[in-house]
Amino acid sequence: MFDCILFDLDGTLIDTNDLVIKSYQHTIRTHLGQDWGPEKFIPYFGEPLIYSLERFAPGQAEELIQTYRSFNLANHDALAKEIAGIHATLQVLHQKGITLGVVTSKLKLSAQRGLGLFGLKDFFQVFVAYEDTEQHKPEAAPILHALNSLQHDTDGVLYVGDSTYDIRCAKAAGVKSAAVMWSAYEREVLLAEQPDYILENVSDLLQLI
Repeated sequence: MFDCILFDLDGTLIDTNDLVIKSYQHTIRTHLGQDWGPEKFIPYFGEPLIYSLERFAPGQAEELIQTYRSFNLANHDALAKEIAGIHATLQVLHQKGITLGVVTSKLKLSAQRGLGLFGLKDFFQVFVAYEDTEQHKPEAAPILHALNSLQHDTDGVLYVGDSTYDIRCAKAAGVKSAAVMWSAYEREVLLAEQPDYILENVSDLLQLI
Protein backbone atom coordinates (compact mmCIF):
# COMPACT_ATOMS: atom_id res chain seq x y z
CA MET A 1 0.00 0.00 0.00
CA PHE A 2 2.89 2.37 0.75
CA ASP A 3 6.24 2.73 -0.99
CA CYS A 4 7.44 5.63 1.19
CA ILE A 5 7.20 5.86 4.98
CA LEU A 6 8.32 8.96 6.86
CA PHE A 7 8.75 9.00 10.62
CA ASP A 8 8.77 11.50 13.42
CA LEU A 9 11.74 10.89 15.75
CA ASP A 10 11.11 11.59 19.46
CA GLY A 11 8.49 9.26 20.90
CA THR A 12 8.14 7.43 17.57
CA LEU A 13 11.50 5.92 16.64
CA ILE A 14 13.21 6.58 19.97
CA ASP A 15 11.72 6.73 23.46
CA THR A 16 12.88 10.14 24.65
CA ASN A 17 9.79 10.93 26.72
CA ASP A 18 11.61 10.80 30.06
CA LEU A 19 14.55 12.78 28.64
CA VAL A 20 12.30 15.52 27.25
CA ILE A 21 10.21 15.83 30.42
CA LYS A 22 13.28 15.99 32.66
CA SER A 23 14.87 18.57 30.34
CA TYR A 24 11.77 20.74 30.54
CA GLN A 25 11.52 20.35 34.31
CA HIS A 26 15.17 21.27 34.84
CA THR A 27 14.76 24.34 32.62
CA ILE A 28 11.57 25.57 34.30
CA ARG A 29 13.02 24.95 37.76
CA THR A 30 16.21 26.81 36.88
CA HIS A 31 14.59 29.88 35.34
CA LEU A 32 11.12 30.09 36.90
CA GLY A 33 11.71 28.35 40.23
CA GLN A 34 8.69 26.09 39.69
CA ASP A 35 8.16 22.33 39.64
CA TRP A 36 5.75 21.24 36.92
CA GLY A 37 4.45 17.75 36.26
CA PRO A 38 4.67 15.96 32.88
CA GLU A 39 1.08 16.92 32.02
CA LYS A 40 2.22 20.52 31.57
CA PHE A 41 4.61 19.59 28.75
CA ILE A 42 3.14 16.58 26.93
CA PRO A 43 0.47 18.56 24.98
CA TYR A 44 3.32 20.37 23.20
CA PHE A 45 5.38 17.30 22.29
CA GLY A 46 5.92 17.53 18.55
CA GLU A 47 6.19 21.28 18.08
CA PRO A 48 9.55 23.07 17.84
CA LEU A 49 11.14 23.54 21.25
CA ILE A 50 11.44 27.31 20.91
CA TYR A 51 7.66 27.62 20.54
CA SER A 52 6.97 25.63 23.69
CA LEU A 53 9.47 27.56 25.78
CA GLU A 54 8.04 30.87 24.57
CA ARG A 55 4.64 29.61 25.74
CA PHE A 56 5.97 28.83 29.21
CA ALA A 57 8.11 31.97 29.61
CA PRO A 58 7.17 34.70 27.13
CA GLY A 59 10.17 36.76 26.10
CA GLN A 60 12.67 34.39 27.71
CA ALA A 61 12.68 31.49 25.26
CA GLU A 62 16.16 32.16 23.86
CA GLU A 63 17.65 32.05 27.35
CA LEU A 64 15.67 28.96 28.37
CA ILE A 65 16.55 27.02 25.24
CA GLN A 66 20.25 27.12 26.10
CA THR A 67 19.58 25.59 29.51
CA TYR A 68 17.29 22.95 27.99
CA ARG A 69 19.76 21.89 25.32
CA SER A 70 22.67 21.76 27.73
CA PHE A 71 20.79 19.42 30.08
CA ASN A 72 19.33 17.40 27.22
CA LEU A 73 22.69 16.73 25.56
CA ALA A 74 24.40 15.92 28.86
CA ASN A 75 21.74 13.33 29.73
CA HIS A 76 20.75 12.13 26.27
CA ASP A 77 22.52 8.79 26.13
CA ALA A 78 21.57 7.86 29.70
CA LEU A 79 17.86 8.67 29.42
CA ALA A 80 17.00 7.89 25.78
CA LYS A 81 15.65 4.37 25.32
CA GLU A 82 15.22 2.03 22.39
CA ILE A 83 11.65 1.23 21.37
CA ALA A 84 11.22 -2.53 21.20
CA GLY A 85 10.97 -3.81 17.65
CA ILE A 86 11.95 -0.60 15.86
CA HIS A 87 15.29 -1.81 14.51
CA ALA A 88 13.90 -5.14 13.26
CA THR A 89 10.87 -3.49 11.64
CA LEU A 90 12.95 -0.84 9.88
CA GLN A 91 15.27 -3.56 8.64
CA VAL A 92 12.36 -5.47 7.06
CA LEU A 93 10.95 -2.31 5.47
CA HIS A 94 14.37 -1.40 4.11
CA GLN A 95 14.91 -4.90 2.70
CA LYS A 96 11.53 -4.72 0.96
CA GLY A 97 12.62 -1.57 -0.85
CA ILE A 98 10.39 0.87 1.01
CA THR A 99 11.80 4.41 0.94
CA LEU A 100 12.26 5.56 4.54
CA GLY A 101 12.77 9.04 5.98
CA VAL A 102 12.78 11.08 9.18
CA VAL A 103 10.87 14.36 9.56
CA THR A 104 11.48 15.91 12.98
CA SER A 105 11.17 19.26 14.74
CA LYS A 106 14.52 18.69 16.48
CA LEU A 107 17.81 20.26 15.51
CA LYS A 108 19.73 18.07 13.10
CA LEU A 109 22.75 17.45 15.34
CA SER A 110 20.79 16.16 18.34
CA ALA A 111 18.36 14.21 16.15
CA GLN A 112 21.17 12.40 14.35
CA ARG A 113 22.77 11.61 17.69
CA GLY A 114 19.64 9.73 18.71
CA LEU A 115 19.52 7.75 15.49
CA GLY A 116 23.20 6.89 15.81
CA LEU A 117 22.83 5.79 19.42
CA PHE A 118 20.50 2.96 18.41
CA GLY A 119 22.00 2.15 15.01
CA LEU A 120 19.08 3.48 12.97
CA LYS A 121 20.75 6.12 10.81
CA ASP A 122 21.55 3.97 7.77
CA PHE A 123 17.91 2.98 7.17
CA PHE A 124 16.87 6.46 6.04
CA GLN A 125 17.18 8.04 2.62
CA VAL A 126 16.02 11.51 3.68
CA PHE A 127 16.35 13.44 6.92
CA VAL A 128 14.47 16.69 7.56
CA ALA A 129 15.16 18.61 10.78
CA TYR A 130 14.17 21.98 12.24
CA GLU A 131 16.78 23.91 10.26
CA ASP A 132 15.56 22.64 6.90
CA THR A 133 12.27 24.55 6.65
CA GLU A 134 10.96 27.96 7.62
CA GLN A 135 7.56 26.53 8.55
CA HIS A 136 7.23 23.66 11.00
CA LYS A 137 4.69 21.11 12.20
CA PRO A 138 1.72 21.18 12.07
CA GLU A 139 2.28 22.97 8.74
CA ALA A 140 2.90 20.80 5.68
CA ALA A 141 6.36 22.18 4.86
CA PRO A 142 8.57 19.56 6.59
CA ILE A 143 6.90 16.59 4.89
CA LEU A 144 6.75 18.33 1.52
CA HIS A 145 10.45 19.20 1.84
CA ALA A 146 11.24 15.52 2.41
CA LEU A 147 9.17 14.44 -0.59
CA ASN A 148 10.76 17.09 -2.78
CA SER A 149 14.20 15.81 -1.79
CA LEU A 150 13.13 12.29 -2.73
CA GLN A 151 11.41 13.48 -5.93
CA HIS A 152 8.32 11.62 -4.72
CA ASP A 153 4.73 12.82 -4.93
CA THR A 154 2.21 12.42 -2.09
CA ASP A 155 0.73 9.14 -3.36
CA GLY A 156 1.79 6.06 -1.47
CA VAL A 157 3.26 8.03 1.43
CA LEU A 158 2.64 7.38 5.13
CA TYR A 159 3.77 9.65 7.97
CA VAL A 160 4.14 7.94 11.35
CA GLY A 161 4.13 10.00 14.53
CA ASP A 162 3.24 10.16 18.20
CA SER A 163 1.69 13.63 18.47
CA THR A 164 -1.24 15.74 17.34
CA TYR A 165 1.26 17.92 15.45
CA ASP A 166 2.38 14.90 13.42
CA ILE A 167 -1.13 13.93 12.38
CA ARG A 168 -2.02 17.49 11.43
CA CYS A 169 1.21 17.85 9.47
CA ALA A 170 0.41 14.71 7.47
CA LYS A 171 -3.11 15.90 6.71
CA ALA A 172 -1.84 19.33 5.65
CA ALA A 173 0.68 17.70 3.31
CA GLY A 174 -1.91 15.39 1.77
CA VAL A 175 -0.35 12.10 2.90
CA LYS A 176 -1.73 9.32 5.08
CA SER A 177 -1.08 9.44 8.82
CA ALA A 178 -0.45 6.75 11.43
CA ALA A 179 -0.55 7.44 15.17
CA VAL A 180 1.57 5.26 17.45
CA MET A 181 0.05 4.03 20.67
CA TRP A 182 3.38 4.04 22.54
CA SER A 183 3.04 7.83 22.60
CA ALA A 184 3.11 9.98 25.74
CA TYR A 185 -0.17 11.49 24.53
CA GLU A 186 -3.42 10.05 25.83
CA ARG A 187 -4.96 7.64 23.33
CA GLU A 188 -8.21 9.59 23.03
CA VAL A 189 -6.30 12.79 22.24
CA LEU A 190 -4.63 11.12 19.25
CA LEU A 191 -7.85 9.43 18.12
CA ALA A 192 -9.62 12.80 18.16
CA GLU A 193 -7.26 13.89 15.37
CA GLN A 194 -8.63 11.06 13.19
CA PRO A 195 -5.40 9.51 11.95
CA ASP A 196 -5.77 7.15 9.01
CA TYR A 197 -4.14 4.30 10.92
CA ILE A 198 -3.47 3.31 14.51
CA LEU A 199 -0.30 1.38 15.32
CA GLU A 200 -0.64 -0.57 18.54
CA ASN A 201 2.78 -2.17 18.02
CA VAL A 202 5.77 -1.36 15.84
CA SER A 203 5.26 -4.53 13.80
CA ASP A 204 1.80 -3.30 12.72
CA LEU A 205 3.66 -1.24 10.12
CA LEU A 206 4.44 -4.42 8.22
CA GLN A 207 0.72 -5.03 7.68
CA LEU A 208 0.41 -1.75 5.81
CA ILE A 209 2.83 -2.66 3.03
